[in-house]
Parts: sequence; C-alpha cells; structure tokens
Amino acid sequence: MERGRYSKAEIESFVHSLLTDGFCVLPEHFDRAKLAAWGEAFAPLLERHIEHEGRVQNRGARRYYVTLPFELPFADPEVFEDEDILAVVKGLMGEDAVMCQFATDTPLFGSDSQDIHRDAPPLFPETGDETPPFQLAVNFPLVDVITDNGPFEVARGTHMMLKEQALRCIESGAVRLEPLLLRIGDVVIRDVRGLHRGTPNRTQTPRPMVVIGYSRRWLFRPEVSIQIPRAVYEKLSDRARFLLRFNPVVDSLDEEGREIYQSFAY
Repeated sequence: MERGRYSKAEIESFVHSLLTDGFCVLPEHFDRAKLAAWGEAFAPLLERHIEHEGRVQNRGARRYYVTLPFELPFADPEVFEDEDILAVVKGLMGEDAVMCQFATDTPLFGSDSQDIHRDAPPLFPETGDETPPFQLAVNFPLVDVITDNGPFEVARGTHMMLKEQALRCIESGAVRLEPLLLRIGDVVIRDVRGLHRGTPNRTQTPRPMVVIGYSRRWLFRPEVSIQIPRAVYEKLSDRARFLLRFNPVVDSLDEEGREIYQSFAY
C-alpha cells in the first residue's frame, strides 16, 4: 500500500475531531473515476434488491440498505485498506481493529426524513455515561450529495451525550442538525453514536452512500457481517486478512447466510 497523504499531526487532528465533534471529513480523498465505476456496478444491485426485497423498507419509505458483495470493483484494497483512514481508525479503535460492515444506504425519490437516531446503543446504559468510541462508520457517496438528493444530517458532539439529553439540545437549538453536502471522493468518518438522520431525496436519481464499518476487536454485532469469497480471500494482503479475520470465508456469494441488518436505529 502507498503511504498516506496526511501527516501524523493531520491524522491526530482528524482523531481529535472525532473525539470532540463525533465526525471528520477527508475532502477529495478517493478518485472520482473509481467511485463512478462503483456507481455503475451498484445500479443493477440496487434494482435487484428493490425487485426482490422492495417491501423491506426498514430504513424508511423508498430508502434501501444494500450489502455490497465483497468482490471487484467493490473489494478494492485502495479503499478499505486506505492508509489515512486506517490511521484514523487505529487512533480510536486500536491496532487490533476489525472491519465488520460493507454496505450502502440509498434514498430514492419519494423518501422522507428519518427519525433522529444513532446506529448503536450505549455499551452500559445503566451507568448513565457514554464510553470512548467503539465503532466507526466510514461513509462516502457514489454521486455528489446536494441539498435536493437527500444529504444525511449530523448533530455535532452528540456521540458523548445520552440520547435524551442530545434530543433536548437539538430541540432547544443548542445543537443543530448539519447537512453534509459531499462530492464524489469526499469521505466522512463518524462515531456511530452521533445523532443523525437521512433526509428526502427529491430528485429522480438514487443517492447511494457507502458505509464501511470498523470496530474494536471485541465488539460483535451479529446483524452485520461480510461474506468473503475464498478466491478473493486468497489474494488479500496479510493486513486485509487481519482486518477481516472474524468474517466468514465462503466458496461463493449466495443468498444463504447473507446479511440482514434490520434493527439499526437507537
């Protein structure tokens, strides 16, 4: 893998932003042409998903969660082994972090605003306190995200608040929901506990957003997993195998054992 573009001090700044704000943005990080190719390859996957599972709209009306197959063009080590992203991940999740999720969220025309939510509950709710980060979501769009096509909104700093307190801050105006307007190539890394929501896509073009999940090694969420075809696994680097070590290696990608991520909002 090539050396990352950011210095140690810049990586530490991203880590600090995640600790204080709950997210950071790496602008123009991935090659636009590469992600445009992802978009072309994703379109038939989305069509097939809607055809076979269109009634399962647990993300909201006309909003679909589609797992990405771990094969080319998606299983690209220049993306999931990106030096800068992994440096940020390791700065928060430790050297033994794992990659646990590889999917997309796509609102279509007719979608609506989601309820404000977080993607994981607190580890120890009985204490009334939040803990240091334990799971990160790396998000990047396959189209430019503008006001009209459903940007997701995040509430800065709410990852370290109890949900009820954070909602009161949003309702009072002390904290606001900020729409993240992104261009293809921009990357958002966020603590999954930060309050956020998807907004309506008012255009006729789907707005796919990739999510790659990285977590501390001891965190097991059975609703998410990555099936790794054996032929792909055999070509992975030692580091990639280490990142993916708790995911099943399969002889072929099929419907059996596929990811069904239903409960997502907390």
